[in-house]
Amino acid sequence: MRRFADAIRRSWAVARTLVVGGVGAGLALAAAAGLPKLDERQAIRDGLAVVGSVPPDFRLLDRREQPVDLGAYRGKPLLVSFIYTGCSTFCPAQTVALHQAVKGLDRMLGPHQFNVVSIGFNQPMDSPLAMRAFAAQLGVDYPNWEFLSPSHDQVSALTRAFGFSYVQTPEGFDHVVGVTVVDAEGRIHSQVWGDRLTAEALGVPLRQLLLNAPIAGTLPSLEELIDRVIILCTVYDPETGEYRYDWTLVFQIVGGLAFFLTVGVYLWHEWRAQRRARRRLPELPAGAAAH
Repeated sequence: MRRFADAIRRSWAVARTLVVGGVGAGLALAAAAGLPKLDERQAIRDGLAVVGSVPPDFRLLDRREQPVDLGAYRGKPLLVSFIYTGCSTFCPAQTVALHQAVKGLDRMLGPHQFNVVSIGFNQPMDSPLAMRAFAAQLGVDYPNWEFLSPSHDQVSALTRAFGFSYVQTPEGFDHVVGVTVVDAEGRIHSQVWGDRLTAEALGVPLRQLLLNAPIAGTLPSLEELIDRVIILCTVYDPETGEYRYDWTLVFQIVGGLAFFLTVGVYLWHEWRAQRRARRRLPELPAGAAAH
């Protein structure tokens, strides 16, 4: 409980700094001029309040104007980012940072392990065509990353369900900068705030979700076992901004497996030797008794 409370306090302090930093000097000017502004404290509370909840299964449109249900992403962890295409500062920077983080993650975890969606909340401006142009402009083209457009009447319920806060201003929108991490069952696991998203920041909840995920079936496949070992044996390298193999842990796992294999082989040989010895014992004549 103490660790959880400390984590919440750290998240609050970091998030408050990042939300304020994401909005920047515009908030100070807005306050001075009496213009609408984002209440960063309430934004953080709203973001934390939805952790543990399961958002409804909204139906959105992808870049090809095809309907996509958010429920279709269940089965794998999902990273959800809210943006608006008319933004010229924080939304592109956030998406570029997320792009770099995803590249750092999928090289080790594999792109098949998680999905990413960027959702345009400024409707009807963030149409599928606008989202397609936004993704192309930033060079984001991943099979596990989609850009989605909700209908105008969905935006309020959708953003509220994910704890995303924004306020319209004369220049655009003041909004929370970050990513919502959703588990394989569609439940919100955590919020990662800040315009400088890194593979390390996103890798912590992703690795936790992937390592704790139940393996389907009674016997895991070889591919599932290899994926678990890869995830377990990776650590974040701040110099490259990516995850790399922790060879010390790899050697420890290999050494442990070799030890148990050696013990197993020894016990098996001992069992066979004892079985052969019992077979060589002479049988007592019928009716004879030992004294």
